[in-house]
Amino acid sequence: MKIRKIVNGIACIVALSACDMDYHEYSNYGKEYMDETYENVIGMITNVYSMLDYDFGQVYSGGMLASACDEAEYAYTNNDICNFTNGSWSPSNPMSNTWTSSYKAIQTCNQYLAEFQGLTFDELKLNDDYRAQMFRYNNSFKEARFLRAYFYFNLVRAYGDVPYFTEMMTTDRVNTLTRTPAQEIFDAIIAECDLLALELPADYTKLGMEGISPAESGRVTCYAAMALKARAALYAASPLFNPNNDKALWQRAAKANKAVIDACTEAGFKLGKYSELWGPNNWSNSEMIFARRYNTSKGVNSSILEEYNFPMGVPGGKSGNCPTQNLVDAYEMQSTGKLWNEEGSGYDAANPYAGRDPRFGMTVVKNGDTKWPSKNSKPIETFYGGLNAEPISGATPTGYYLKKYLDSAIDLSASSTTKTSRHSWVTYRLGEFYLNYAEAVYKYTGSADDASEFGMTAREAVNVIRNRTDVKMPALPTGMSSDAFWTKYQNERMVELAFEGHRFYDLRRWKEGDKMKNITEMKLTKNEDGSIKYERKTINRTWEDKMYLFPIPQSERMKNPNLMQNTGWE
Repeated sequence: MKIRKIVNGIACIVALSACDMDYHEYSNYGKEYMDETYENVIGMITNVYSMLDYDFGQVYSGGMLASACDEAEYAYTNNDICNFTNGSWSPSNPMSNTWTSSYKAIQTCNQYLAEFQGLTFDELKLNDDYRAQMFRYNNSFKEARFLRAYFYFNLVRAYGDVPYFTEMMTTDRVNTLTRTPAQEIFDAIIAECDLLALELPADYTKLGMEGISPAESGRVTCYAAMALKARAALYAASPLFNPNNDKALWQRAAKANKAVIDACTEAGFKLGKYSELWGPNNWSNSEMIFARRYNTSKGVNSSILEEYNFPMGVPGGKSGNCPTQNLVDAYEMQSTGKLWNEEGSGYDAANPYAGRDPRFGMTVVKNGDTKWPSKNSKPIETFYGGLNAEPISGATPTGYYLKKYLDSAIDLSASSTTKTSRHSWVTYRLGEFYLNYAEAVYKYTGSADDASEFGMTAREAVNVIRNRTDVKMPALPTGMSSDAFWTKYQNERMVELAFEGHRFYDLRRWKEGDKMKNITEMKLTKNEDGSIKYERKTINRTWEDKMYLFPIPQSERMKNPNLMQNTGWE
C-alpha cells in the first residue's frame, strides 16, 4: 500500500500521543510514492513518536521489566517475562523487539532527514497558522535527530556494540554492516544532544505563534536532549561499558547530569510530591522532563495496566507484577533512616510495615490495606487463604501487589462507568538526574562529600530526593565511608525509581547480575488469635554473565553474516 493511503488525513498533533497506530514501515517506500502534503510528511515523525518504548506490560503479555530483575515476581510462571529468569532466553528467543523496532524508527528518521527537507507547502500559505505549521515542519527535523539518538541509546543499552548509520540505506546495504563500538555510539549520541540542546525549543507554548497550543507539550524539548545526553554519559561511564574505570567518563557524566539539574531548576522544574509522579496528569508534573503519552482515544483499552496488576480477588483484577520482599526491604525506617535489619532501626517484626519510608505505601499494596482500588470495600488479604491470596490461582506469590502507576479510581466491575484513564510513561524526570549526578560525582571523586568542581556533593544530591514534601526521610550524614555511601545510594535508587524501568538495566551496567540469582517472597499465615506470621522464602533464578547484554536475534544474524553474536550467546 502506498504511503499516501496510509497516512493521508492523519493530524500530527492528535496522533502524537497515540499508541494504537499501525503504519507500514516508511523506509520500504521511496519519496515518489508519497503525496507531499503537510499531514503526510509530519505524520512520518508522529509515527516515530508512537514507537517510543514504555513498560506497562505491552511487550511481555503483562510482564514489566521489574519482574525480570529483583523488584518483582510475575504471578504466572508461564508468562513471557519469566523467560528472562528461567533459562529460556536465547538468540532464537531473544526476549525483546528492541532491535527491530529501534532500527525501524532509525530508518524512518534517516529517510525523513534525507528526503523531506526544504518543502514549503504552498497550499497552506494563506492559512492564519502557516507560520506555526512551518515551525512544526522545520522543528520536526530536529525531533527526528533526537529520536534517532534515543533509539540508538536503547540499542546500545541492550546490545552493546551495534551497527551505526545516519544516512538512508537500502535493506541490502544495512545487512552488510558490522557492529560499531558502544563508546563511539555514546559519543555520537552525546555530540548530537549537545547540538539539539541549543536548537530545540524549551517550551512550545511560549513561542508566540498562533496555532501552537498546549498539545505541543508531547514533543521533545531542549531539556529532553540534555536528559538523553546525561543518561547516555552515565551508561558510558558505568562498568559494563567502562571496564577500565576511566575517570574522565565519570567526570563527563557528572557534568552532563549537573547541567540537567541546573537548567531545569532555572526553568522552574522542581521536585514535588512523589505521589504525583503518576496518575492521569503526571505528564504535566513540575518534575517531568518528558513523558511518553499513552492515548486513551480511539477505543484504546487504557485500563490494561490495572487489569494486569489489580489484586486477584477484586473485580477485574488478574494480579501480575508483584513486588518482592527484596524491594520491600529497601524501604528504610522513617524515624531512623536505617534498614529493617540494621541495629537500632526501630523495626518491629510483629508489625513489619509500620514506620517505613512513605514511598513504600505509595508503591506497594500490602496485607490489610483498604480502599485498594478505591471501590474495593474489603481490606486486602495476602495471608494464605485470604481473599487476595494463595491458593487462589494467580494470587501474589510474594505477599504484595503493585500500586505505583496504577489508577485507583478505575473500577473494573461489570457495572462500572470508570474504566479508562490516561497513563503516561515517565521517560525523563528531574529526580533521576539528581541520582545520576550523585553516582557520577561519587565515582569521579571517590567521596560522598567532595563537591569538586561541580558545587554539589553526591550526598547532598541524594538528600534532595529524600527531602520531598511527602517523603521527608532523614538526611544522609556527612563523613560516610565510601562503601556505606554506595550501599545507601544503590538502595535509594531502587526505592525512588522502582517500577520505572531502571533497575533491570542498573544491575547490568553496574555488573551486579548476581543480585538477580534469587529473590525473596514473604509468606503470610493468619494465626488463630488474628495475628500474622511472616516467613521469608528464597526463590532461585537463572543468571549467567552473558545476560549482561541481550543476544542479537538469530533472525538478524541470518540476514547479516557480518553481525557477530554477543559473548556467551554463540
